[in-house]
Amino acid sequence: MVWGIFISIILVLLALDLGVFNRKAHVISYQEAAKWTAFWVSLSLLFSGVIYWLYLGNHIDNPDNYTATDAFWKYLQGYLLELSLSVDNVFVIAVIFRAFNVPSMYQHRVLFWGIIGAIVFRALMIFFGIWLIHKVDWVTYVFGAFLIYTAYKMAFGGDMNFNPKDSKILKILRRWMPVTQHIEGQKLFITRLGVTAATPLFLALIVIEFTDILFALDSIPAILAITSDPFIVFSSNIMAILGLRSMYFFLANIMDKFEALKYSLAVILTYVGIKMLLHHYIKDNGLAIPEWLSLSIILVSLLGGIFYSIYKNKQVEKNQ
Repeated sequence: MVWGIFISIILVLLALDLGVFNRKAHVISYQEAAKWTAFWVSLSLLFSGVIYWLYLGNHIDNPDNYTATDAFWKYLQGYLLELSLSVDNVFVIAVIFRAFNVPSMYQHRVLFWGIIGAIVFRALMIFFGIWLIHKVDWVTYVFGAFLIYTAYKMAFGGDMNFNPKDSKILKILRRWMPVTQHIEGQKLFITRLGVTAATPLFLALIVIEFTDILFALDSIPAILAITSDPFIVFSSNIMAILGLRSMYFFLANIMDKFEALKYSLAVILTYVGIKMLLHHYIKDNGLAIPEWLSLSIILVSLLGGIFYSIYKNKQVEKNQ
């Protein structure tokens, strides 16, 4: 019942977004993006109150026997973690749009369908990951080590050289479907002389979908280090994804001013990776990491990266 209501509300919000507020293609201004970002973040944070109510009144399955307070903090940690890991995704989306010369007025439509695909793929990955953790104990060590490796690559891997047009999936797509060379409005496909062809918008959409799957390989194990409760994992993940579009338009043009954020994300991934590696030891010895500590590490890491980036930018401006 709760699952059905939650998914229905998400579908209604998406329908309103595309069919009412963004029915006509237009350039999303910085001010508009800021308003929508504030809306989605506020809605997501308010949803933590719904989580508290659901677990307080036993209105949903509670496999880990969380108290309402536990569920509340788990959700907040999961949401902030997923939101912070979306920062890298924003940068990659900007690269993809530039590579395919997608006009700003059509970018929202591509991201909308990208979000739909992301919800489906992440739902599958979440439930498979939860099943795997419950069936194979040692997989937590694999996830933990992978997160630490990802953190290392993020911090010390150097600049990213990413050309979306070299994607193997696009080479496969072009073998069985004609592709136009020009943008045809906001259409993903066009039909001429009985032949259906994909447009550059569809190519951009496909690359965005597959890069999101790659990012999910980091974010899903990360949130599973916080909780394996299906509803908390799914809802926190989806609420973060819903705000990704507005966050993209809000951050895309200023991402280069926050270079230190990659170190913040590396710290966060290292922490959750270590937490996952120590999961069995902590559990077997009756220990527990306070929820406020995990949330504080996420917040302090993010704020530290933001403020240090601002400081470095000011230093560069003084030296010019």
